[in-house]
Amino acid sequence: MTVSIPDPSRTTGDAVRPTRRALVAGSVGNFIEWYEFGVYGYFATVIAANFFTPEGGNDLEGLVKTYASFALAFFFRPIGAAVFGRLGDRIGRRPVLILVVLLMTAATTLIGLLPTYDTVGAAAPWLLTFLRVLQGLSAGGEFGGAVSIMTEFAPDGRRGLYGAWQSFTVALGLLGGAGVAALLATVLSEQALNDWGWRLPFLLTLPMGLGALWLRLRLEETPAFRGAGDTRGADKQVGGAVAPLPMPPAAEVARAIVLGAGRIMGWAAAGYTFLVVLPSYLQSTLGASFRQALIATVVANLGFAVSIIPAGWLSDRIGRRPVMLSGAALVAVSAIPLLNLLQDADRSNLVKGVAVFAAGAAVGLMAGPGPAMLAEMFPTRVRYTGLGLAYALSNAVFSGCAGLIITKTIERTGEVDIPAYYTTVTCAISLLALLTLRGDDHRGPLRDGRGDGRGDERGVGR
Repeated sequence: MTVSIPDPSRTTGDAVRPTRRALVAGSVGNFIEWYEFGVYGYFATVIAANFFTPEGGNDLEGLVKTYASFALAFFFRPIGAAVFGRLGDRIGRRPVLILVVLLMTAATTLIGLLPTYDTVGAAAPWLLTFLRVLQGLSAGGEFGGAVSIMTEFAPDGRRGLYGAWQSFTVALGLLGGAGVAALLATVLSEQALNDWGWRLPFLLTLPMGLGALWLRLRLEETPAFRGAGDTRGADKQVGGAVAPLPMPPAAEVARAIVLGAGRIMGWAAAGYTFLVVLPSYLQSTLGASFRQALIATVVANLGFAVSIIPAGWLSDRIGRRPVMLSGAALVAVSAIPLLNLLQDADRSNLVKGVAVFAAGAAVGLMAGPGPAMLAEMFPTRVRYTGLGLAYALSNAVFSGCAGLIITKTIERTGEVDIPAYYTTVTCAISLLALLTLRGDDHRGPLRDGRGDGRGDERGVGR
């Protein structure tokens, strides 16, 4: 059985709407998720003061604890990816994506209502950490489902472009968080921002989440999943009995998950270092003001956003491998010069702005093709789980820990170039993993696990 996927370039009316709806419904959850994670990163110093720094406490130690809570949420992402991914591979992408957006919206809104350390004492950081754990679980289930619906609705030859929308809405979410933070920093006094203004960005998640819920309730199930469900047990006859579609061997799936995590670790580490951790680094290490740090981060995120969609489109033309290799190599060779430039007081703000814009654009070269690359590594029956776990594991280790590793290492060593070393090493390792990519995986259809000659001979994860 061949599953027909509507191609928006050749169809009109009702045939086009499911693909557009899939892009919008998949994107909106990612926007909310990364908006919140960006806000938490941008307000890290304020959150540290309100939740992790009792009166007379050390500010840098409070920041370290804030990033520890940040990292903990990321370590719950793989659990969420496994639990929600398995559900999404069994009952469908649509119902699970509805569930995760509800969980994310509730947890994020409640952060905006939490009492601080001054009000409830040591209970405050524990309450915050609990809500961060819920966010980590929901975020773990978000990526695999969103990328699955985007790439499974995409026509052959356009998965890179469709999948790039996931990364693009990450950039929009981070930019939205930075924009809200910058606006509040401009219109509110520092005292008001620290007292209550920091709550507003979290509370804004409630109306956004309700909008996302409405969109996902109108979402259809993907053609690939419907096809697998319709033919599961119907495409092979053994002795007159119907044989189910085979599950890929667990060892192959595990290998593909580890390989996928390695291929995107540079994207994960550099993305969080340049796009989220940068404000706190500029403030705590280089003495920049909150406004200056946010402006630098907005510029870096603009570079990231500008390059993602072209990178996804280009990867459909020349392959995922050369585009992602270029991004990893550019970050690896430029990270140390970039940080040295930011540390140079004699350099103009314009030069520094161009540099951080270029750094963000280099990360976008990895982020654009990344979702499609991961989707192409797994057959339909394990795609939600497999790509979700690969992404969640890489982000847990190399994104969630970025702020903690960088801040703690600088505190212990006094070495201000730690962010550059971190991104250089992780991107160098990613380069090695990306060399294992086949050059033609972007050309054929997604794996469906049928073994009927339509590309499954490539094997899981190749």
